[in-house]
Amino acid sequence: MSAPSTETDKQRRLRARLAELISAMSPGEPLPAERDLARELGVARMTLRRAVDGLVAEAVLVRRQGAGTFVAAGREAHRLAANSFSTDMRSRGLRPGSRTLRSGRAPAGVMLAALLEVPTGTPVLHVRRLRLADDEPMAVEDLHVPADLVPGLTGADLEDRSYYEVLAERYGHRIASGTQTAEAALTSAEDAAVLGVEPGAPAFCFERTCRVDGGRVAEFVRSIYRGDRYRIMADIYPS
Repeated sequence: MSAPSTETDKQRRLRARLAELISAMSPGEPLPAERDLARELGVARMTLRRAVDGLVAEAVLVRRQGAGTFVAAGREAHRLAANSFSTDMRSRGLRPGSRTLRSGRAPAGVMLAALLEVPTGTPVLHVRRLRLADDEPMAVEDLHVPADLVPGLTGADLEDRSYYEVLAERYGHRIASGTQTAEAALTSAEDAAVLGVEPGAPAFCFERTCRVDGGRVAEFVRSIYRGDRYRIMADIYPS
């Protein structure tokens, strides 16, 4: 938490005291009420609010509408690979989970059919899930799968399950390769509501298509990851 050069000595001292307080707290723990914290630190509430605003902007703290201000969870590094969300979270010592928000089948439109390499109108299973890490929202995911590849699969089947694991165990298909893009995004109001962040909060948008053995496209998935909990790692080599 480096202090901006324009800060006064008083503001720097306040930031230092807040940093000391936060360092002794656990991720997800709420800050004391603004009135109580201002009295404890001996500053005006407006002065405290400005300092807290700065720490929210730096993702040290996070505000949850109607709930308060909390210590932010540490960002989990993500190395790009053809791994499931569940595998990725377990490799970081976190407990993966998921909650199905909605699911259903519908004919593929032109763009989705092209991504899945199926004829337009082919039935496609769409499952929208909230992905969790240690029971905290990490990402919201829209999964699209050709329905004939996974007959009988429902959104309930993917509750707290990895799609890749179900794909292998139930249907005998294993992921062989994939293509993924990542870009910066701002969280929509709908996604923000389930992720527990403010609308317009920074996020990462991942879009992925993966193929199983034999070359068939097994998914198109679009995921919005919380920018305050996630970062990307990439190995680089001389060209």
